[in-house]
Amino acid sequence: MDFEQMNNNKVYIAGTVLTEPKFSYEVFGEGFYEFMLEVKRLSDSTDEIPITISERLLNNQNISVGSKIAGNGQFRSYNKLVDEKSKLMLTVFIRELVPYDENENPNQIELTGFVCKEPIYRTTPFKREISDVLIAVNRSYNKSDYLPCIAWGRNAKFVRDLSVGDKLNLVGRIQSRIYQKKIGDQVEDKVAYEISLSKVSKVVLNNMADVSDFVQSNNFYAN
Repeated sequence: MDFEQMNNNKVYIAGTVLTEPKFSYEVFGEGFYEFMLEVKRLSDSTDEIPITISERLLNNQNISVGSKIAGNGQFRSYNKLVDEKSKLMLTVFIRELVPYDENENPNQIELTGFVCKEPIYRTTPFKREISDVLIAVNRSYNKSDYLPCIAWGRNAKFVRDLSVGDKLNLVGRIQSRIYQKKIGDQVEDKVAYEISLSKVSKVVLNNMADVSDFVQSNNFYAN
């Protein structure tokens, strides 16, 4: 992965391990494991974030339920077949473990990516303004991550007026949210993961490299 693409998607995450690491997949003989991490918010509430980590890092540190860890990595997406339908899955891919620091903001993400769907703007019954937007972030080997973001207040108004293809710099945190979905005659609780935005700025597309990056990030939608 080149330096620019590493900096397109930077995450720092820290919290308490909720589940034992479970084997997920293998690439070139290297195993990768998944577990859930409880991450504190500034309020008393928490988020439960899915984590993916290499066995190489697991072998260097004991990660078990109740242990506290911190790491740098990326927020990634992948498609998984669920009930014969393709579902977008999200996970924090840990690239390195770092010392746990209680004084550090435990949930930070910085992205540079492209708007790949028209933003959806709405207001709550309490007149809070919200905008949802899906961002495509380029990765190496002509891959991209598709990351749902949510903006509030003035940021929501700014996001509302964006267009597909706009390039953005984004800062925020990763959050989990429980919602209800009706399946047949039953209502089930589901969990959504998204980026709550604190800063949004638009980047001017001024060269063919930017256009090429946008085309790469939207290959998924062209198929």
